[in-house]
Amino acid sequence: MPYEVRRLGRTIEKWFDQIQNYHIAKVSNGPTEAINNLIKRVKRVGFGFRNFDNYRIRVLLYCGKPNWKILDSMVVR
Repeated sequence: MPYEVRRLGRTIEKWFDQIQNYHIAKVSNGPTEAINNLIKRVKRVGFGFRNFDNYRIRVLLYCGKPNWKILDSMVVR
């Protein structure tokens, strides 16, 4: 049997419970990974924010619909 097939078999055997649980629940961490990737991109583009509040506001703005009432109270003037 080819090496790749044996390796695939070992991988499926090792992760069988997780694979089975995905097919039962239809839940994945894809959305969480997407948000995490977006936050890292904002940080990379920011070139080192000096104020954490401004960084947080920018992340919230990029991630979707922000709560403007809360954001307005956080803005540093």
